[in-house]
Amino acid sequence: MRNLPLIVVRLLAAVAALVVLLVGGLPAQSRTFPVDELRAGMVGIGRTVFEGDRLDEFQAHIIGVLHNVIGPRRDLILARLEGGPLARTGVIAGMSGSPVYIDGRLVGAVSYSLGQFSTEPIAGITPIGEMTDAATFSAPRRQVPAVALDTPLTPEGLIASLRQAFSAVRPFADSPGDIQVLGNAELHAGIGTMLRPIATPLTLGGFDAGAIAPLASVFRDQGFVPVVAGVSPLMPRLAQGASGAVAAPRLRPGDPVGVSLMSGDLQMGATGTVTEVDGDRVYAFGHPFYGLGPTQFPMTRAHILTLLPSLANSSKIASTGEVIGTIEQDRATTIAGTLGAGPTLIPVHITLKSERGIEEMFDMAMVNDRLFTPTLAYLSILSTLNSYERQNGVASYTVRGTAALKGHGSVAFENLFTGDQPSLGAAAYVVAPINVLLRNDFEDVELERLDLQIEASEEPRSATLERVWVDGRRAAPGTTVQLKMLLRTYRGEEITQTLPVDIPARARGTVSIMVADGTSLSQWEARELRIQPLQARGLPQMIRVLNNTRKHNRLYVRLLGGGNGAVVEGESLSSLPSSVMAVLESDRNGGSFSPLRTAMLGEWDIATEHAVTGARTLTLAIEE
Repeated sequence: MRNLPLIVVRLLAAVAALVVLLVGGLPAQSRTFPVDELRAGMVGIGRTVFEGDRLDEFQAHIIGVLHNVIGPRRDLILARLEGGPLARTGVIAGMSGSPVYIDGRLVGAVSYSLGQFSTEPIAGITPIGEMTDAATFSAPRRQVPAVALDTPLTPEGLIASLRQAFSAVRPFADSPGDIQVLGNAELHAGIGTMLRPIATPLTLGGFDAGAIAPLASVFRDQGFVPVVAGVSPLMPRLAQGASGAVAAPRLRPGDPVGVSLMSGDLQMGATGTVTEVDGDRVYAFGHPFYGLGPTQFPMTRAHILTLLPSLANSSKIASTGEVIGTIEQDRATTIAGTLGAGPTLIPVHITLKSERGIEEMFDMAMVNDRLFTPTLAYLSILSTLNSYERQNGVASYTVRGTAALKGHGSVAFENLFTGDQPSLGAAAYVVAPINVLLRNDFEDVELERLDLQIEASEEPRSATLERVWVDGRRAAPGTTVQLKMLLRTYRGEEITQTLPVDIPARARGTVSIMVADGTSLSQWEARELRIQPLQARGLPQMIRVLNNTRKHNRLYVRLLGGGNGAVVEGESLSSLPSSVMAVLESDRNGGSFSPLRTAMLGEWDIATEHAVTGARTLTLAIEE
């Protein structure tokens, strides 16, 4: 510069200053392409993985924009896709979230498809602005609608309950009148009612096909494509507790991404596509996973094995890989999460012992979610039993274990199931209290761990109560009578059990001794004592009721007499003094109160080695 003439130096400085001024005065170009700048005929470039880990490109020919003028005023960009295998497959399940760019700027995510059997790959694109805006919304998780469980619980009733809790996959709009078409006068608004979220592949690894079949239709109704596959070697055997910070490899827009629901010996995970990676923030799918709001689901790598072309619904066949973060939002226009550590999961440990001398142990980890946790627990138990024990013919299962609840102790399991399909009853028995607790109206419940020990036998273990008696027809107050009970097993063998029954000193007139199985006793209590199953006034009482659930391998003995009693706040109180009854009678409007004219003078239960059915009652006169 020293050798240049002064005038040249000044000229260069002036030019540099002008350049700085011009550049500084121009607005920076946005990384995203606004919807209002889109025009029919524009061509975007999309990215996705059709197989393996190679990013492939396809074209998106913009047709127009559908604007829903009702509610949140959502937009959906309509485009015709072209390139790769799309001409023969149509829009592919698993493409949800595939990013589309125009002039290097991100338009949005391929997210909707035009029904089934479409002759052209016409898709809806969710604008990226709607995805990022939705993921910043941090309202609390909406409450799942109350779900009634009929008792006695049946597998069919449980499946109906779980189906009732799921919300249906909805089209972009309910009627053409809700749609305003922008940018294309020839585009009919009715197409909005035909567009539905692209189906999501759901990989099921290790599950027994017979166990998963009854619930597969539930998943299909919600826009999933269930695919049964082997357990992926990429997934850790057990991801219990915090999954730990994993050094996440670079995640690219267009890469497949997984949402894991269960890992370990059984695996379940959904697969979609990454739309955008902003620092450690990831946006994907372009439509809801289940519309759950705030979530804590593991975000995983995914690998596309191959494509499955289909006239009805082509799909990517994928396997999930290592945990690379947490899915924290499940909204109407996106799922979003953060790269890094995975969430805390619920460890599930099942030990299966067979009379054939086989002992197997299974370890799984499932998400902590009031919607999915009961379903996953049911499937894990049923698959374990069906895979290692015979599925047809009579069998018996003894179930023991605990479900640990954070801050609320635990629910204990101990019961016997026998018959033609005892595995269904065993699975429903464990899941029923979990289902009720997670959906209770009192307070949130967090399941910390599920431990089960199941003993299997290929012999039926059932018995019928045929007769009960005592020696003599009279008894003195303050004495003990020997109650005898005759059981007849399925083989015709007779089993006699004896129970000492104490007659209270205050007993007068006559007393009745009722011996019944658990179901018969519950029916009698509902009829005579007005006690309804799971009738509770708070979470502690609910847990206490669940822990006192009648068992199939028990005989229940009740000594009944005349006297005052009442059901107060769901609790049965017998033999109340007249003064207490008078207070309760005078304050009926102050709470839940129902008078009883039957007093419970004593109660016992007797463990047996069989599932017992039957009820018998005998009457004793009390000597003066």
